[in-house]
Amino acid sequence: MRVTPDRVAAEAEWVRERGAVVVPLINETRRRLGEEFETDVDTVSREQYRDEVAVVFADGDVAVNVAGYVGLLRDLDVEGDYPGFVVDEVLGRELAATIAGGSPLSLLAQATFHYADVATHTDGGAGADDLDAALAAGFQTRLPGWEWQEAESPFGVDPEER
Repeated sequence: MRVTPDRVAAEAEWVRERGAVVVPLINETRRRLGEEFETDVDTVSREQYRDEVAVVFADGDVAVNVAGYVGLLRDLDVEGDYPGFVVDEVLGRELAATIAGGSPLSLLAQATFHYADVATHTDGGAGADDLDAALAAGFQTRLPGWEWQEAESPFGVDPEER
């Protein structure tokens, strides 16, 4: 695989256009998580998704890594699927974390990836459903809609108050 600026742009366009599949997965994942944690979670629109794809790919250091993971997962197919279980899971988990951003969101996205992956079934090879689950987990984590993300953390320390 060769990753160039043109390849990154092409992968960004592919991810943006994948919204028709990813946005329903985001919303279904949020619905299921909301039920599990007894909370209401806002749904995500295709416009919000497209806008956030643009934000992710605007940061060149993030974009090249996201494009690499996407390209690998799009092309990954392991005969019999199960022998490739580890590689597609690792790539999916890392893609979700990279999209979500730094810690703690990256860890949350990795956990959400596994949750989304269980309910995601995409035709197209061993990496296809992991790719869709990773996109859903990463973008759902970074997009607003969770009540706990709306308020400022009570654990921040103001250096002027010390």
